[in-house]
Amino acid sequence: MGCSFSGLSALYDSANAGADVWINENRFRIVRQIGEGGFAFVFLVKEVVPEGASGLAGKKSSNPTHISDHGTYAMKKVIIQTQEQLELVKQEIRVSSQFSHPNLLPLLDHAIIPTKDKQGGSLKHEAYLLFPVHLDGTLLDIVTVMQSKREFFPTLAVLHIFRQLCAGLKHMHSFDPPYAHNDVKPGNVLITQIKEQPPVAILMDFGSARPARKEIRSRSEALQLQEWATEHCSAPYRAPELWDCPSHADIDERTDIWSLGCTLYSIMYGSSPFEYVLSESGGSIQLAIMNAQIKWPSTTKPPYPDTLHQFVIWMLQPQPAVRPNIDNIIIHVDKLISKYSA
Repeated sequence: MGCSFSGLSALYDSANAGADVWINENRFRIVRQIGEGGFAFVFLVKEVVPEGASGLAGKKSSNPTHISDHGTYAMKKVIIQTQEQLELVKQEIRVSSQFSHPNLLPLLDHAIIPTKDKQGGSLKHEAYLLFPVHLDGTLLDIVTVMQSKREFFPTLAVLHIFRQLCAGLKHMHSFDPPYAHNDVKPGNVLITQIKEQPPVAILMDFGSARPARKEIRSRSEALQLQEWATEHCSAPYRAPELWDCPSHADIDERTDIWSLGCTLYSIMYGSSPFEYVLSESGGSIQLAIMNAQIKWPSTTKPPYPDTLHQFVIWMLQPQPAVRPNIDNIIIHVDKLISKYSA
């Protein structure tokens, strides 16, 4: 789906429950706010379908597996104040629309609405992006609660969650040219708990996703990449080459593999393997990452086998040239699932 503009004049500036929002020809009622960050707000919405109409389910472009039986969805509202922000939202829409995989959150519909500020001055925009809703929360939400209760995922659950993230990333890395997500972390993984089944994991938020391969051939290009990464890639999960990029380097999708290794550690222990330095006097997360200084929890009985620790270490190779690719990772995680299922 390309980026679309709509002149509809519903209550776009209202965040109150009960307000109606139109996304193209489909009408949605805001139920409640379920998240926010920066200039974006996420709402639980319910589709309002007139009698005799089919609503979103009738759109030819809609995948039937993404249509809610109850008509409820997640709607992301982005307040756009600059031309740069507008281009970033358009980029997110273009990139999101390319992916189709059960472990990547699909963009169901979108609209970008021109508005004016309250003083009737400069033209602004608001973007509305519609997604399937997953109300069990993010992986970050779940591991934070588990840590507070000193609980851990079973080994097999860790591997099944991780395997699904690998599947989603493989889809992105298989494009020609490959795409990198660039912000793989627990806060960007939606989890759906299913009774007596492994949790379902879905990677979301493609606002930082870009073609993965970049040829850096000057100091200015290296600094430009580092500046971009500072803004778009979360520090505790950011690969070393994005912290201190050489003046001559070939960057590729293995930046995601580093983030994936940090995320596997977080599924087990509730945080990035480098966040411990934030509580140390004079600690530098950049130095810890650059030197791959992983700190394992000091427990008398580790809840996870050493094979999982070694798996994390394999992904957290400071030199990207020796870091495994997503196909290597999938082969290994499948072997571990087979081993611990026996």
